[in-house]
Amino acid sequence: MSQSATTAMRAVPHSTPQERAALGKEARRRSPRTGHATYRPSPDRPDPLAILEAQSAERVPELVPIRYSRMAESPFRFYRGAAAIMASDLAGSPDSGIRAQLCGDAHLLNFRLLGSPERRLMFDINDFDETLPGPWEWDVKRLSASLVIASRANGFDEAQRAVIVTSAVRSYREAMRAFAGMGNLDVWYAKIDSERLEALTTEQLPKRGQKKLVGVLAKARTRDTLQVFDKLTEVVDGHPRIAADPPLLVPVADLLPDVERSALERRFRSLVERYGKTLAADRRALLDDYRVVDVARKVVGVGSVGTRCWILLLLGRDGRDPLFLQAKEAGTSVLADHLGASQYRNQGERVVSGQRLMQAASDIFLGWERVDGIDGKRRDFYLRQLRDWKGIAVPETMSPQQLEAFGTVCGITLARAHARSGDRIAIAAYLGTSDVFDRAVITFAEAYADQNERDHQALVDAVRAGRLPAQEPTKA
Repeated sequence: MSQSATTAMRAVPHSTPQERAALGKEARRRSPRTGHATYRPSPDRPDPLAILEAQSAERVPELVPIRYSRMAESPFRFYRGAAAIMASDLAGSPDSGIRAQLCGDAHLLNFRLLGSPERRLMFDINDFDETLPGPWEWDVKRLSASLVIASRANGFDEAQRAVIVTSAVRSYREAMRAFAGMGNLDVWYAKIDSERLEALTTEQLPKRGQKKLVGVLAKARTRDTLQVFDKLTEVVDGHPRIAADPPLLVPVADLLPDVERSALERRFRSLVERYGKTLAADRRALLDDYRVVDVARKVVGVGSVGTRCWILLLLGRDGRDPLFLQAKEAGTSVLADHLGASQYRNQGERVVSGQRLMQAASDIFLGWERVDGIDGKRRDFYLRQLRDWKGIAVPETMSPQQLEAFGTVCGITLARAHARSGDRIAIAAYLGTSDVFDRAVITFAEAYADQNERDHQALVDAVRAGRLPAQEPTKA
């Protein structure tokens, strides 16, 4: 049965709270919570490198070596690019049968600080390239395994790792129970802004950690459009242009030197105009006050390296009124082979709809479009601001207490996202008040971290043997 529609996330629409709770408790009999501890690679497990190669076949060929180089750097960097591998491993694993909208790639670095339309600094999920309805447990397990992998990289022992994962999963479970007791609008309006973030971490962080958090929040507010404008542009013949930094950032005029600039600008102006129709009327009016002045191809992240990603520089009232948009290719979700196709024919719309459903507040310029690429092929894209306040965790610098606090907030955030789309009462009843599920996920996360290390080593060996191309690693 396809899980593509939101209505598939609840067995019976408008059931009573008692009926929904009974559904969750019944799910325990079908799929005991202790069963989530199990991870054993299937005897016919697909070759993880073959999965990566299949993805690379659809990507920009000259950028694929950068992807492999970044993934080869460490087990954690490999994990960031291995959402498709984990989706294959989770397919057929125990689950409650209760569905929610999934992030699809809920590792810890996809939780970060963002700016809301009301100019509040928010903590939320950021990346929705793989979003699709499915078993809520998959997101919880991907987050938990990422915490173990990051903890191992920092040299934390098994007991410390258990505390970190326990805090994240417990916070998810307890937050879901809290959301189960709330009205629909209260759940919809729930959010973690900077004030609540500080309050949530006060008990877990020593004073030094609290001071560091204040500095992170302040720095995030400076990472805006003007900051990226100063960083990524230069003045050419009196006009701001995106500065080349090949192969990571290449202006479109350098990619297509034989095409007149005016023709390129017309093509991208048309893209912006068409995408603008997917925005609300007020935001479309705001977008109309900007004009496209330059475009460049940008390499982003780890897992996304090689997908087509463009940044567009637009100007408003004058040369110091910039807007940077990012147009990112949206392919089929890595979950689709296992959970069924999306209800949306445009994959960009799939990403945008999932993001709007899961985030407490989404970027005002978030929209989608289908375009003909410079190679003549039609592809789906979603667009948003390149940077609108931004704060990203640096797990390598975190102490066990800091990573525990971070994981706790991630757990709460993920629960809120799932509560907006799935049956929060049924999920809460399934989880219960004990730590049975928490302990099971700890066991799973450690086992999957072992698998990730084996897969990472296989990639390193393949690069050394020349099976996979790689170039000098570049930090993302």
